[in-house]
Amino acid sequence: MVYIDPPFATNNTFTITDGRASTISNSLNGTVAYTDTLKGFDFIEFIRERLILLKMLLSDKGSIYLHTDYKIGHYVKIIMDEIFGIENFRNDITRVKCNPKNFARKGYGNIKDLILFYSKSDNLIWNEPKTAYTEADKIKLFPKTEKNGRRYTTIPLHAPGETQNGKTSQAFKGILPPTGRHWRSEVSVLEQWDKEGLVEWSDNGNPRKKIYFDQQEGKRVQDIWEFKDPQYPVYPTEKNSDLADLIVKTSSNENSIVLDCFAGSGTTLKLAQLNGRQWIGIDKSDRAINSIIQKLETIESNLFVSKTDYKFLKEKQQTTLADLNSN
Repeated sequence: MVYIDPPFATNNTFTITDGRASTISNSLNGTVAYTDTLKGFDFIEFIRERLILLKMLLSDKGSIYLHTDYKIGHYVKIIMDEIFGIENFRNDITRVKCNPKNFARKGYGNIKDLILFYSKSDNLIWNEPKTAYTEADKIKLFPKTEKNGRRYTTIPLHAPGETQNGKTSQAFKGILPPTGRHWRSEVSVLEQWDKEGLVEWSDNGNPRKKIYFDQQEGKRVQDIWEFKDPQYPVYPTEKNSDLADLIVKTSSNENSIVLDCFAGSGTTLKLAQLNGRQWIGIDKSDRAINSIIQKLETIESNLFVSKTDYKFLKEKQQTTLADLNSN
């Protein structure tokens, strides 16, 4: 799985002052974390070249999430349609990033950015994400109540599509499914449901399946996410950790490899580590690398070795292999 939050072609310099990420600025106050100065064709080509490589690196079960904004995102989508195939486009996810702000410019306030979600193929890893029902959801979506107070709703026992002489097209309690539809399950299953009191019959004899609130894991996650960024980030454009957690859990499995080649503060890498994934993080900013190390060492020590130690370990490994080969 790939999650990237690349530059947005803002023509700005991002700095860190007194240990905190500063407001986006064209001035060079504080220590430079990174610059975002590519614009127009140069920026599109910069993204395109990297997306081609990322597609090559993805397994057939892989997915890519590209975080961008409303100014450049529509151009990037065209590039991703070309590289990954429009048939592998999954979602244009709206991410609410902040509270409403009153800007002086003429136009509606901007409180969102977007995440473009594509897969390598139709055989993608997908762990259905759920979110808890609110009390309002409970009342609205499960409006009926049994005598014991148990809340439920009902759904039709039939579904679109007609089967010829199949087990889901036979009569149930003397009733055939409507024209152009079939029963959701075999008649024997419907009879068992009815025996267990899971079928509700209307006054005109129409059967519907009971769905109980207390048996639901939650509601399906939709394509508008409210994950606001940290109020006091330690690295510019640091993203909400719950956002990374959702993406990692949904589109990768335990021991899957998660790649973030614009790793920034390391939020994605931290959530990959916490969720038992392998990960690869890349960033050209020294401040980013330092932020990543500090963030990951809050959850597990000894994850990193210095370049000097790595060289020593590599030489030791090669010596050991040479000794084994000679024997």
